[in-house]
Amino acid sequence: MSKILVVDDEAIITMQLEERLHAMGYTVVGMAASGEDAIEKARRLSPDLILMDIVMPGKQNGIEAAKTIGEELAIPVVFVTSYADDAIIEKAKQVGPYGYIVKPFNELEIKAAIEVALFRKAAEQELRKATRGTRGKSVRQNERDDEDESGAEYIDLPEVKTVLLKDIFTDIVLFLYADPTLKEPIFKFAIEAGIKKGGRNFFAYQRSVLQKYFLKEIQDKDLFTRRIKPGEIYLLPGILEKCTASLPEDTSSGSLQVLLDFSETGEFSDIITVKDLILAKKSQGIPVSGIIAVNMADIDHHQIKQLSDGIAKIIISTGKETTLSFAHRSFPSESVAAVPQATIDDVVKKSLEPVVLSLLDKPISGYDIVHEIHNRYNVLIPQARIYTYLYDLEQKGYLVMKASGKSKLYSPTDAGKKYIHTRLNEFKFVFRHILGDSVAAIPSNDKK
Repeated sequence: MSKILVVDDEAIITMQLEERLHAMGYTVVGMAASGEDAIEKARRLSPDLILMDIVMPGKQNGIEAAKTIGEELAIPVVFVTSYADDAIIEKAKQVGPYGYIVKPFNELEIKAAIEVALFRKAAEQELRKATRGTRGKSVRQNERDDEDESGAEYIDLPEVKTVLLKDIFTDIVLFLYADPTLKEPIFKFAIEAGIKKGGRNFFAYQRSVLQKYFLKEIQDKDLFTRRIKPGEIYLLPGILEKCTASLPEDTSSGSLQVLLDFSETGEFSDIITVKDLILAKKSQGIPVSGIIAVNMADIDHHQIKQLSDGIAKIIISTGKETTLSFAHRSFPSESVAAVPQATIDDVVKKSLEPVVLSLLDKPISGYDIVHEIHNRYNVLIPQARIYTYLYDLEQKGYLVMKASGKSKLYSPTDAGKKYIHTRLNEFKFVFRHILGDSVAAIPSNDKK
């Protein structure tokens, strides 16, 4: 069980983090409210990871404390802060943080950041061991290597790849994942896509926190959820029978989108029964689509073959080196392609306008846009940049802002809808003009 030190001068934040971290299965070994206190407790408690605020009272802020901790103790630090402007981020990057989370945060972001940071630290240690093993058995050299291990230097890790996917919500998709911490943003997008599509939406899960993000949709009966307790998978076929039987006879006016997440595979034969039922309903012409997701940690290749039989579309998330991205708009691209994460960073940051415009099809806050971009593309955009653009659209009459609690939600006006449609088409035509027929001209056996 990983030990975590929480550093923040706001008592409410530290209490929230402590509660959530305990619920996630981590041990909170201590809490600090200043940079100096963080350094002292890091020396004394030796945590596996530190969640660090940046702006705090005292002689040292979070960045300065992280620098000292990194140089002296080599403990991974993930910044959790309200500040996301370019100047702060540049200063934070200089001390080599293992993550950067913008407040307000949620459980998914915290858990993903912690797991990725711990994984990266473990990978660095393994690479250092391997590097030392190739340098000979000189005692002096080994001593120098041991001294290097306390530094916060970066090691070349496996290159992060992003898998681009589109048009997956028109069929049955099998999603095999190896790391449960990376599935929630994908499921969130799948549910949102299903609700936009209309019809009936059914989400069955064994362990998830997603249902709390869709309380209104559940109340309005746009989304039906069911927690699958141990020994209850056998109940799903009966529920699915009722769902499909209640669909309108006119298949053009109603469909069923399912998201079934089997995070435990002890009842494997029942999972196969559920899969076979869904495929049978589809073969009978019943409009059913969606995702069957299975944690492949405890299944072998024979079971994977059983799961994949009859399913044409299969996605495999291999771990923390792979990000899955679902197409929000269909720009010219292959249905499945793998590209370096650095390319995604360049495209999203330099062509931010179409990315933001594509997200304005529902009332949304600037904060939610920042997090949607981060969840879908693994790219962090400063909130100030997003709000500046939203304010400009509002001044031109293309957006209207309404307060919802503490949030400011932006929605397109009638003129804004026309503007967004026109601008997205313009971007689409430019991208096609730049790419031309070069992509189509590549032989299929050469595509990577």
